Amino acid sequence: MSPDSRPADATSPPAIDRRVAVQRVLELLGGTALVGNAALWAACHADRPPSGTPIGAFSVGEVALLDEVAETILPETTTPGAKSARVGAFMAMMVTDTYDAGDQQIFRRGMGQLDAAVGAAGGRSFMAAPAATRLSVLQRLDRQQKAYMDGKLANEPRHYFRMMKELALLGYFTSEIGCTQAQRYIESPGRYSPCEPYVAGTPAWAAHG
Repeated sequence: MSPDSRPADATSPPAIDRRVAVQRVLELLGGTALVGNAALWAACHADRPPSGTPIGAFSVGEVALLDEVAETILPETTTPGAKSARVGAFMAMMVTDTYDAGDQQIFRRGMGQLDAAVGAAGGRSFMAAPAATRLSVLQRLDRQQKAYMDGKLANEPRHYFRMMKELALLGYFTSEIGCTQAQRYIESPGRYSPCEPYVAGTPAWAAHG
């Protein structure tokens, strides 16, 4: 009997889609994206929306802004950068589908604060600013978010740039580009080898689900 022809078992739990699974994992982790534990998220990269489309409350222009923020964090080098992996769309999707209303508000308000910080540094918006100005501002925001997160109380919200950086890293390293070009990836883990020699300059191994 094929799986499709088997009668439904009334005692079987209902199936859930990938986005619900991601949301439940977020709830279990207290809403924090654990960048180092990318295996938990490996399945969600296939849901990445196509380029040039609005996502939830994010306009096409806002998705493009997130792409540029992510590209500044993870620029193209000898491997493609975050924009090639459509990380901006991933970030917008994750905020829309998995963040609660309070965190969504912090994130979206933070996009405006980031733009204002770049404007104060160079008199332009983030999209119009040169790469050096973008990088300088994001480095300063990264220091600010670390100091804030290190000292914040449990009931205080996360810093918006912490959210952006987490999602940028998560989106890139669970993408096909991040797994297969920025890292080394083998679909089958093969034999168990607890200790492998490391050759300086070679990419890290991608995590497996």
